[in-house]
Amino acid sequence: MGCCSVTQRHTGTDEVGPDEIELLEINNAGLWSLAESRHQISTRNGTDEGPHHCPSVRHLKKEDPDPVSMRDTTKHNHSQLVLWSWTKKELHHRLYTQPIREWEGKAPHTYGDIIHSSSVYLHSGYTKAMSERYLVLFSFHLLILALDSSNHDFIYEGILPLSAIEVHLISQQDHSSPHMFEIRGPMVDSKIFICASAAETKAWIENIEERRHKSLRQQLSPSHSALSYLVPCDENWKKEELKRYLLRSPILQWEGTSIQHMGYPKYLSLVHISNIYAQGPQERLLVLFPFDLLILSLDCHHVRLKYEGRLPLKSINAMERAALPGRLEFELTGELMEPLFVSCIYPEDYQNWIFQLQQARLQTLDFRLFAFKTS
Repeated sequence: MGCCSVTQRHTGTDEVGPDEIELLEINNAGLWSLAESRHQISTRNGTDEGPHHCPSVRHLKKEDPDPVSMRDTTKHNHSQLVLWSWTKKELHHRLYTQPIREWEGKAPHTYGDIIHSSSVYLHSGYTKAMSERYLVLFSFHLLILALDSSNHDFIYEGILPLSAIEVHLISQQDHSSPHMFEIRGPMVDSKIFICASAAETKAWIENIEERRHKSLRQQLSPSHSALSYLVPCDENWKKEELKRYLLRSPILQWEGTSIQHMGYPKYLSLVHISNIYAQGPQERLLVLFPFDLLILSLDCHHVRLKYEGRLPLKSINAMERAALPGRLEFELTGELMEPLFVSCIYPEDYQNWIFQLQQARLQTLDFRLFAFKTS
């Protein structure tokens, strides 16, 4: 997302619009903080201490210089050629300022400082093949880039929130290749990376663990939560932002195929669901995917999402219920499930859900009929 809006910021959440949202920077835990356009500018006479900072254009802070020994060590590390005859400092500058092929989502500079980066090999557990990748660790995200060495180009492969992954060292007893580590998570396919040395492997594991623990320790505040700005999703722009949020944010107790493999959300809204066993209606976020209906719950502050289940569209049917004053309710029935009564907050949501779910049902029946005729 862009970071060039000059719309006045609000202190509350009710008056926040899409222009103000563009001034907010999302981190791995779903927190948004005020962001400004950043460029890779060094204010320390060509040196770069610690994480590679991306300072604000509007306010470049002058920091006290570090001791000479630390500055010399860091200068040496960042002046070494690491890829395509470029230094690490030059690579970081390029990541912030030059386009990356097939990039998705907000610009790289909005993810903040680069903590660590290096060239590694991605090991396929199925084919045993290895392909080169460039990993970039931001404060709360891990960026994975493929390489086009002939054109000296980066190709976007994905960015993972650190709170949604775990990192493990793989011993040499398990694999013939040394210096390997694995990242995995409930919403992330397992990936095994091979480093150039044991020291580099250790650096990756320690840096990821440190940043991951920091992100998990952060206390979520409703006044700074991305989710609390977008829920209830009573405007179209909020719905669109929430779709993107779901695909890149951790969901508690997730089960089954990762959400990224379910396709792009077609529709969503906040509803209340009840059944014959529930004590009363329960607030849920209903998300329609091309082949599934996803059900999520939210905590009382609307800062965390939890997986409650998914229903394949081919096995459910949406039926309108008798219209009652002030009630916008439909019934979900299907094989091997108890009926669910879904109550919408807004008439527009009710009409969209009936249309979308009935269309999905018709498409499923048409597909079955076509398959029967061709068999």
